Amino acid sequence: MGVTLFDRTQRPLGVTEAGKLYAEFCRDVLHRKQEFEVALEQLKSEVESTVRVASIYSMGLSEMGRLQEEFAARFPDAQLRVEYMRPDRIYEAVLDGRADLGLVSYPESGREITAIPWREEEMQLATPPSHPLAGREEVYPWDLNGQDFVGFDEDLSIRKEIERFLRIKGVVVNMVMHFDNIQMIKEAVALGRGVSILPARTMQAEIEQGRLVAVPLRAPELVRPVGIVHQKRKQLNRAAHGFLAMVTETVPALK
Repeated sequence: MGVTLFDRTQRPLGVTEAGKLYAEFCRDVLHRKQEFEVALEQLKSEVESTVRVASIYSMGLSEMGRLQEEFAARFPDAQLRVEYMRPDRIYEAVLDGRADLGLVSYPESGREITAIPWREEEMQLATPPSHPLAGREEVYPWDLNGQDFVGFDEDLSIRKEIERFLRIKGVVVNMVMHFDNIQMIKEAVALGRGVSILPARTMQAEIEQGRLVAVPLRAPELVRPVGIVHQKRKQLNRAAHGFLAMVTETVPALK
């Protein structure tokens, strides 16, 4: 340092003014190091106890709210953060680390993605209460021939699956509107713009409000698979493991 820190002419050894200044600096460095270590441990704890989930819109605030309540009850020391996105954005968020887990329909595994099947949702015909088909106990695919239809955007898997189903059944509908999420489709149907085919569980609130009628569709093969995706090589933290176990109904304790 170019200065004398110790006065060796004294007995016992003395400290020069420069030495005292350096000793104060060292005490400050050690104190800052201790603060850093405490803050780092706190950050590690927060990361370990937080799971970030990206979800399709149709999971809805009601269903996701139920999952959040159940997660909080089972794992009170952990946090669940949810963001709603289009399916393609969910895969992007999982791949770039913005989300630990993704809840998607028609889940697909890939080179870097693992897809875990969760459930298959029954698809039913959605109609406004005033529609002629609303009073039926069930409808057959050919009952939809020529009907005004509100569908999904062309790039979504659910649109492709419904179109494939109708094509196999020889049914031609009149596509009047299309949207990228179920909520907008339900609104359009409730306003009388046409009928649609939607997962039955996504229509419960509108049915209770008397705004929609869900009619069983005589097509048991038409279902919407829902699954959970995550990075293959990413080590999930304990909160993510807890959420994953909860939704698949095999719940371990968080350690």
